[in-house]
Amino acid sequence: MPIFLEKDVPVAQIRFCVVFALALSTGVFPFALADDSPRNEIRFAVVAQFPPFQSRNQHDQLVGLHIELGKALCQQLNVRCTWVDQVLSENFSGLEARQFDAIMGIAPTPQRRREVSFTDDLYPFTTRLVARKNSGLMPTARALKGKCVGVLLGSNREAFALAEWAPRGVRVKSYWLNDQLIRALVAGDIDATLQGTVEIREVLLDTADGQDFDYLGPAVSSPLLGNSVAIAVRKSDTALRRELNGALEQLMHNGEYQRIVQPYRLDTLAPHGDG
Repeated sequence: MPIFLEKDVPVAQIRFCVVFALALSTGVFPFALADDSPRNEIRFAVVAQFPPFQSRNQHDQLVGLHIELGKALCQQLNVRCTWVDQVLSENFSGLEARQFDAIMGIAPTPQRRREVSFTDDLYPFTTRLVARKNSGLMPTARALKGKCVGVLLGSNREAFALAEWAPRGVRVKSYWLNDQLIRALVAGDIDATLQGTVEIREVLLDTADGQDFDYLGPAVSSPLLGNSVAIAVRKSDTALRRELNGALEQLMHNGEYQRIVQPYRLDTLAPHGDG
């Protein structure tokens, strides 16, 4: 369909019309151009159900390590931080649909790298099996055969348990919320859970309900689990990835990174022993 232009139309407007017409004819819109414009805001997706990383306090304010790191990164880049609360952390379709710019605090596994790009690591983590101390369980399919292991829906631990343990007779039960999972473990509805050491310490092992529970066996290692946490961005958004990496490097150089992470005891991976 021809495009008719009035006389004396500005050149920029003509160019826009041409680009828009090409987009209509091909069905492809040049969204990548938006990434080249000056940035004044970063919209981070978070799931506010994972203390001490990201949760809401009694005043309904977002708090936690990921929130502090995100704010520090935004301050370093001189942009506004906006938080978009999600149900699932692995909402890559929402990221591609530009509902937000980045997903804060997610393990960069090989499977996830097929979908999105990741910044440099924010910090390392360790995955452990947690169960009652006297259960005799170990983090192997043989020891867990016939048992029920709780995992979070859509998590890397769910992916691992379904791929490596479920085919060998381990029952895997997925939960939307970590609070639900922990209550099920304490009540005996599940036999064990696969968790990161820091979050399980916060929500169970360091509480009164957690005195009968501990890490059992060695850490669980697999490419499906990953061993670190980073920020996920769209593959096309190389500029944001570069900016976030630069800001993170500056935070590490000026000591602000160390000040933020120190209270969270990330280096104390197993204070209760190896079980």
